Amino acid sequence: MESGNGFAMYENDEIWQQLRWEAKRHADAELALASNLNATILVHSSMEQALAFHLGNKLSSPTFSSTLLYNLFVDVFTEDPEIRDAIRTDMRVVKEKDPACDSYCHCILNFKGFLACQAHRAAHRLWSQGRIPLALAIQSRISEVFTIDIHPAAKIGKGILFDHGTGVVIGETASIGDNVSILHHVTLGGTGKQGGDRHPKIGNGVLIGAGATILGNVKIGEGAKIGAGAVVLIDVPPRTTAVGNPARLVGGKHNPTKLTENPSETMDHTSFISEWSDYVI
Repeated sequence: MESGNGFAMYENDEIWQQLRWEAKRHADAELALASNLNATILVHSSMEQALAFHLGNKLSSPTFSSTLLYNLFVDVFTEDPEIRDAIRTDMRVVKEKDPACDSYCHCILNFKGFLACQAHRAAHRLWSQGRIPLALAIQSRISEVFTIDIHPAAKIGKGILFDHGTGVVIGETASIGDNVSILHHVTLGGTGKQGGDRHPKIGNGVLIGAGATILGNVKIGEGAKIGAGAVVLIDVPPRTTAVGNPARLVGGKHNPTKLTENPSETMDHTSFISEWSDYVI
């Protein structure tokens, strides 16, 4: 059953139902948060309405009203079932992969990587509809509020984890597949002032460690791992690990070590060290 605005009613939405239960429990346990939880979650009839309300408040400014933004986000979410599916997939992934996220309620209220990603989805749809100035205005507010700068033209799949998120920069022609995990201070950038298709293409299941920089129209293969602080300037084959500056493949270029598990699922950032070097303290 759906409500009149096209959203599934929360009784038939398992994540939304669990989120509401968590919010009620938190409100009962912590009276200082009761008003906030009620206004942000409990008075709404769908995940989309609650998320639109929260994003509207977060991204509003003296000249960009929360009501305007709420209506804008609700309209976008209503029109696009793929975005509604991505919201739930992202939320589920954040809770499963990040041990600091102990509830869906915590995710929607406090995880700025999740919030920035959902706001970008709305900005990207507006960009695709030719509403360029509005999409760029939302991008600017996302960058100012969440310190995550994603060009509204960038294409992002579902099952995305921006862990911490601070300092992430994603350029105009970048694309990110499904089930990708990206740590803070990651740059998916260009190589200069040339236009055209100039940003990285990230395959499904990729893990990109903190502070990594990937520049140019390069491809990061499915299930690859980019180590923290790596600087990647050329393609990385699927299910390999690239580390260092400039980045090199663990196991060597001609016979790189193949990963047997999906790094975006394991979130394993350091197991390659024993093969890569004799580093000791």
